[in-house]
Amino acid sequence: MSVNRFMINIDEAVRYMGYREPPDEAQMKTITALAALLEHELKPAVVYRVFPIGFIEGAVELKGTKLRFIGNSIREHLACCDSVVVMCVTVSSRADELIRLKEREDIALGFMTDCLASAAVEAVCSEVETELANKFSTKFFTWRFSPGYGDFPLETQPHIIELLNAGKRAGVTCTPSSMLIPSKSVTAVIGLSDLPIDKGRRGCVVCNLSKTCDFRKRGVRCGT
Repeated sequence: MSVNRFMINIDEAVRYMGYREPPDEAQMKTITALAALLEHELKPAVVYRVFPIGFIEGAVELKGTKLRFIGNSIREHLACCDSVVVMCVTVSSRADELIRLKEREDIALGFMTDCLASAAVEAVCSEVETELANKFSTKFFTWRFSPGYGDFPLETQPHIIELLNAGKRAGVTCTPSSMLIPSKSVTAVIGLSDLPIDKGRRGCVVCNLSKTCDFRKRGVRCGT
């Protein structure tokens, strides 16, 4: 699956930057220019597969594979589903290159670029969800659920990368600590059902960073 065009949500990126007041005209001009640069330079890649699922104690099994999604959080998230989309999205190593390049110019520019690149990943994920909704138009969808949410282990990421062959197909790999390379990449699971789905809890309540999150300290949310 390819996503050739995407548009960064500037408001979302600004929220990531932690502005207490709206950026002034000069700052917004810089942010907008950086966003345009990223939209032009980044090369998104997307891989996904759909699997029927079954439920066992404390886990969800992907039928036809050896992979099990461990944890009550993911089990509850998929409780009403009969299948899942397992996906990996990246905006390529070019994002990391541009972040380093802008950091050498000015640390503030590097930080802005980093936040905009994070918003770029979200924009690509939104495009993917739109395409999936069109492709599986008779199905109802959960929201995206990624390793690291609730008690869904971050260590699931390398198994997803292997399952999707994302190293070869999208250029995404994992570090020994289960962090993704390129850094502006995500893995996620979306549940599919023939019946309407209660979207359930999301955001801060299932986030492992909720107790230390800088966004919550400022009284705002990251947008998830």
